[in-house]
Amino acid sequence: MRIDIITVVPGLLDGPFAHSILKRAEEKGLAEVRVHNLREYSTSRQKQVDDYAFGGGAGMVMMIEPIARCIQALQSEREYDEVIYLTPDGETFDQSMANELSLKGNMIMLCGHYKGVDERVRQRFITREISIGDFVLSGGELAAAVLTDAIIRLIPGVLNDETSALTDSFQDGLLAPPVYTRPAAYDGMEVPEILLSGHQAKIDDWRFEQSVRRTKERRPDLMEGKDF
Repeated sequence: MRIDIITVVPGLLDGPFAHSILKRAEEKGLAEVRVHNLREYSTSRQKQVDDYAFGGGAGMVMMIEPIARCIQALQSEREYDEVIYLTPDGETFDQSMANELSLKGNMIMLCGHYKGVDERVRQRFITREISIGDFVLSGGELAAAVLTDAIIRLIPGVLNDETSALTDSFQDGLLAPPVYTRPAAYDGMEVPEILLSGHQAKIDDWRFEQSVRRTKERRPDLMEGKDF
């Protein structure tokens, strides 16, 4: 999988892809992330990528021409399954969407900035618009990092234990159960005895019961339509 991220401020993405799981995925040849500075596709001396909105109003709008040049340059080199625009008014990202996107080949992510992009960009180039929540960030860079992390960790071979991702919260529509590690006793607090029993079937039942209980308490909205 290759993910190309288009941004006005590439420096914001220096850190997230240089460490941990994402770095390991690239070293294994399982995923490739490339960040593109949109200003490099501007033909103006000042490397301008934004302008005032027609009709007036506060804030600047990202221009269509630099974005078009960048996307077309990338598409001339390879096929892309999705061209994603990170925007507060997109569909809300969740685990099922991460699962779906992890099965794709190559993707472009366009990070919104200022007051957004010229609407013609969305009409001509964008295949999917995604939001990470009902709030506004200064730009789409952090959202792009969130999507990239959530997607790449699901690619087989990225995690040392491939079953780990399958037991994450939201994979089965429930929150994950409590987890414990050594020591078994700390300051009067004991690890539940069932987890020390070695009886895997009973442990699995306990974990499921705990997932259901935790979901009912913390995210009752996720329980709608479920009969347990």
